[in-house]
Amino acid sequence: MIKEVEIKIQPRAIEDLTLIKEEALRKAKLKPSANTEVVVRRRSIDARGYQPVYRLLVTVYVDEKPTVEPVILEQFKNVNNAPSVIIVGAGPAGYFAALELIELGIKPIIFDRGKDVQARRRDLRAIQQFGLVDAHSNYCFGEGGAGTYSDGKLYTRSHKRGSIAKALQLLVEHGAVSDIMVDAHPHIGSNKLPKIVAKIRETILKFGGEIHFDSHVTDFVFHEKKIKGVIVNGQDEFLGEATILATGHSARDIYKLLFNKKIRLENKPFALGVRVEHSQSLIDEIQYRQEKREENLPASSYKLVCQIEKRGVFSFCMCPGGLVVPAATAPGEIVVNGMSMSRRDSPFANSGTVVAVQEDDLLPFANHGVFAGLEFQKSVEKAMWAFGDGSQKAPSQRMTDFVNNKISKDLPPTSYIPGLVSAPMHELLPEGISRKLQLGMREFGRKMKGYFTAETNVIGTESRTSSPIRIPRNPSTLMHEDAEGLFPCGEGAGFAGGIISAAMDGQNVAKAVSQFLK
Repeated sequence: MIKEVEIKIQPRAIEDLTLIKEEALRKAKLKPSANTEVVVRRRSIDARGYQPVYRLLVTVYVDEKPTVEPVILEQFKNVNNAPSVIIVGAGPAGYFAALELIELGIKPIIFDRGKDVQARRRDLRAIQQFGLVDAHSNYCFGEGGAGTYSDGKLYTRSHKRGSIAKALQLLVEHGAVSDIMVDAHPHIGSNKLPKIVAKIRETILKFGGEIHFDSHVTDFVFHEKKIKGVIVNGQDEFLGEATILATGHSARDIYKLLFNKKIRLENKPFALGVRVEHSQSLIDEIQYRQEKREENLPASSYKLVCQIEKRGVFSFCMCPGGLVVPAATAPGEIVVNGMSMSRRDSPFANSGTVVAVQEDDLLPFANHGVFAGLEFQKSVEKAMWAFGDGSQKAPSQRMTDFVNNKISKDLPPTSYIPGLVSAPMHELLPEGISRKLQLGMREFGRKMKGYFTAETNVIGTESRTSSPIRIPRNPSTLMHEDAEGLFPCGEGAGFAGGIISAAMDGQNVAKAVSQFLK
């Protein structure tokens, strides 16, 4: 017999497996038995009541054994001599596409402009400490993509895109904790994700795939309207049966290259704003209604959204117990993002707080055509940099000062290592964005008492929420209709928004490639 029940557990008892089993049996109206097993399927925190509790969805097995999922990697076979497919980009879309190709008996050949996760650390340190931005190795470019060193959140709403469970299981099989299979908002952490990414690389190589770092794709090889391969670093030609384009949301040169090749691009909705940084203790107090967070409760998070003048204003990529990091991909720009370590034990909480960009915002850039959104994005990033001293110090303002159009005399403490500089953020941001952020923050303060405070930094600029450009594809074949064999994929193509959605898109595209090759 199998029964599924939902139970509530106090935080202090969340690790008491005996109590969990007893409560599950009580809820299922079953007597304790030696032949009974309880498996937790889902775990979430419910902080709506006076005291936060854990909600567990559990399956109770009576006189039956729980089903065990087969190990995916045990089904892999060597593809060294199989037909080869080129993948541009070694982020989650590219790596999970590669794993899926291997499972389907196809050899992936991956090119990434950046470095492997270990070598990448030195360039991230140079950004943090010296303000030096390597255009090919930074928080966005390199093995593992933007998500590797920017939090490692695995939550997605893209359930219709494919098997979230498969993507999570592959991460577990490469070293992630099994908790990610049951947590409602799974998270790995930027201190642990690089090791997992490195193990995925080892798997791809072990089964016959190829991975080339410091390999910037500078051109595509076309024969008539069919893509045949790529040119790397301006000189080396590599050919394949198809090409998966998984370059991430910041590979602006790829868009220009495609445009010059007369490969159709489209404008895509995106958002732009700031990163808001509170103290984590304040967010905990607001969300949990506890002066000091109870043991076994994680650093609390929030999600806020409102409509201001028919425009969406919303929090994005919230990082509890996290850090604000510099995410520029070229000199002369300031871009910020957020990250958290696995323990989420930083004294700060940060979140992107952004406004949906609309056509009105892009009118000054209309002459750029499909690149209007990209140029708008760049203009804000450059304005933030120009205000500073030539380093990666980020412009900032106290939240209350920002909303009231006042320059801050001083700034609260921050996790942002390059440092902050007091700035008129209300002027540096485009007027349409600034005004709606101001009204949105007041509204968020009404929704979440304590949110709107002078002890909060508003840091510019959160501009890489997603790509402002989409590389379109046929919804059935997942192939670009202007280029046979070209498969746009992931965030850079406009079909994902985070690690897991990108990973699932990579899996889906790999399956589409397999069908194309038949």
